[in-house]
Amino acid sequence: MARKSKSIAQSYSQAQARYAEIGVDTEAAMQRLSAIPISLHCWQGDDVGGFENTGEGLSGGIAVTGNYPGKANTPDELRADLDKALSLIPGKHRLNLHAFYGEFGGKKVARNEIRPEHFQNWLAWAKANGMGMDFNPTCFAHPKSADGFTLSHPKKAIRDFWIEHCIASREIAAVIGKTLGSPAVTNVWIPDGYKDTPVDRVSPRKRLEASLDKVFEKKLNPKHMLDAVECKLFGIGSESYVVGSHEFYMGYAVKNQKLLCLDAGHFHPTEGIADKLGTMLLYVPEILLHVSRGVRWDSDHVVTLDDALQSISAELVRNNLLSRTHIGLDFFDASINRIAAWTIGTRNTLKSLLMALLEPAALKEAEKAGDLTTRLALMEELKSLPWGAVWDRYCESQDVPVGMDWMKEAKQYESEVLSKR
Repeated sequence: MARKSKSIAQSYSQAQARYAEIGVDTEAAMQRLSAIPISLHCWQGDDVGGFENTGEGLSGGIAVTGNYPGKANTPDELRADLDKALSLIPGKHRLNLHAFYGEFGGKKVARNEIRPEHFQNWLAWAKANGMGMDFNPTCFAHPKSADGFTLSHPKKAIRDFWIEHCIASREIAAVIGKTLGSPAVTNVWIPDGYKDTPVDRVSPRKRLEASLDKVFEKKLNPKHMLDAVECKLFGIGSESYVVGSHEFYMGYAVKNQKLLCLDAGHFHPTEGIADKLGTMLLYVPEILLHVSRGVRWDSDHVVTLDDALQSISAELVRNNLLSRTHIGLDFFDASINRIAAWTIGTRNTLKSLLMALLEPAALKEAEKAGDLTTRLALMEELKSLPWGAVWDRYCESQDVPVGMDWMKEAKQYESEVLSKR
C-alpha cells in the first residue's frame, strides 16, 4: 500500500504541475468536488421492489432485467448495501427514497395513508451517516395505476387517491428535510400515457394540471422541502403519448416556479440534455438532474463516462450552475452486482464533474476574445491531460479505494454477504 501511495503521489505531483501550466489549481478543484453531493437512488439495490408487500409487480413503463444474485430483500439489507457502496465512493452524498420503501410493520398501508413514522428507520440511518435525503411519491406498481393513468385519470376517485398520495409524500419530505437539516427534493413523476395514438391529447393534460395544483396547494417551507416535476418523452406502454411531456412540465414549472427534473434518459436517444440545463435555469429557480443512460430507449443503464455525461458536467461547471442543480442518479441494472452498479455510476458522475472543474479560465477567455481557434485547440488538449492522476489523489484523500481496488471490496462483500441471501 505504501508503494502504491508513493506512486499516486508522484503521478499527482506531475499532473498538478501540468495543470498549473494552464492556470488550474488541482487542490481547489478537488475541494470543490468534495462539496458536491450526489443523491444515490435506493431502487438500484432491490430492483425497484419496495417494501409494501402488496404482491404487485412493476408497472408504469418500468422494467428491470437480470437476476444477478444478492439483491436486497429487506430495508436492513438495503441500508447495509448502501453503506457498502458509499464506502467505495469519495465525498459526502445523499439518499433518494421512493415512497413504497417505507417500513409498514407487515401491514398493508394504502399509499394515500403513508406517514412520516413509516420512514423513521431511514431517517435514523441518514442522520447517523450525516446525509441528506430526497423523496418521491410512487405512482406506479399499484392497482390504481394498472390502466396507465394516475393524476390525469378520467375518474375523479382515482385522481383523488393519487393527489392524496402526493400530498402525503410532500408532508413526509418536509419532516425529512427538517429533521436532517437539508431540504428534501420531492420529485413527482407519473407514468400516464397511451400505447397507441390518442384522439384527445388536451383533456388529460388539463386534468394533470388541476391535480398538480391541488398537490402543491399547501405551501411548505423550502428550507425543508423542494418540489420538482419530471418530464418524459415516452415509456413502455406510453410509446405514442405521454401526458407529462417535456413541454407540459416545462410550462408548468416556469408558471409555478417549481424545480424541473431533467432525466438524461427521458428524451430522444440522440438528444443530449446539457443545453437544456442552462436554458431552463433562465426561467426556473433550480433544476433536478437525473443522471441516467438510455440505450435505444429509456433503459436506465448504469452511467458510463461518455460524451453525454461529460457535456452535462461541463455545462454545469462552465456556467456556474452547480449551486442551483440537485444531482441524483436514476438507473437500475439487475444483470450485474448491484453495489458495483451504484459505485460505477456515482464514481463516473464525479469523474465527469472533476474533469469539468479542471478546465482553465483561459477557455472562456478565448471565447470572449473571439479566439475560437484557441478555444477549440484547448478543449481538445484538455482531453489528454492527466485528470486520472488527480482523481486517484482525490479518492486517496477521501479514504476510499483507488482504481480497481474498490472492486476487490465489492467482490469480497458479494462473497461474504450477498451470496448468502
